[in-house]
Amino acid sequence: MERIEHGSDLFDEMKQRFLSFKKHKYMQNLELYEKLAKGQAPKFMVIACADSRVCPSSILGFQPGEAFVVRNVANMVPPYENGPSETNAGLEFAVNSLKVENILVIGHSQCGGIRALMSMHDDVETSSLIGSWVSVGMNARVRTKAATKLLNFDQQCKHCEKESVNCSLANLLTYPWVEEKVRNGELAIHGAYYDFVDCAFEKWTLDYKESNLKDKGGRVAVKDRAFWF
Repeated sequence: MERIEHGSDLFDEMKQRFLSFKKHKYMQNLELYEKLAKGQAPKFMVIACADSRVCPSSILGFQPGEAFVVRNVANMVPPYENGPSETNAGLEFAVNSLKVENILVIGHSQCGGIRALMSMHDDVETSSLIGSWVSVGMNARVRTKAATKLLNFDQQCKHCEKESVNCSLANLLTYPWVEEKVRNGELAIHGAYYDFVDCAFEKWTLDYKESNLKDKGGRVAVKDRAFWF
């Protein structure tokens, strides 16, 4: 009974938050919400981690209708050849139906998914659902291990948190309809890193013309790097 009562308390608080939202935001912006009821036309697709500490709308102030958001463990984008997933289903809808102009992949500090990836043993198959999912970022793990041999495990994880974002940017270009729009200047791809320990945000944009992804071991080039703190 204690669990049920505790749950009831949580939903009572949630109810008050909803009623406050309705009074102070919905009713005071009724024209906006009536417009959104007829359809959406967001400029951004955001791919972020499911971690409860990194809500994109809270961090970046997205308002309803501004961003189509997909969240998963470790904010990963699987390559096209991996087949269907909820992440690339959302990607297809955002790019081909909503016609978003920007895709933003946000990594973050102290990511448990990246820590799981960095803890995996080489050449050992995992039966874990989390392990199977984060193995999408194996290229980021390999590159991190090669570049950070002298660093401790925590430092390696932080490096991989950013490296995995760039691997996801590269994976985005394996989708023909994404690559075509990027090549034609109709879609821009961005990476970002949110450090919630120091409340700092780093953003960069994929440089399609300078990236070399066709050769084995090719990497993305980036531009317009900015730090917000």
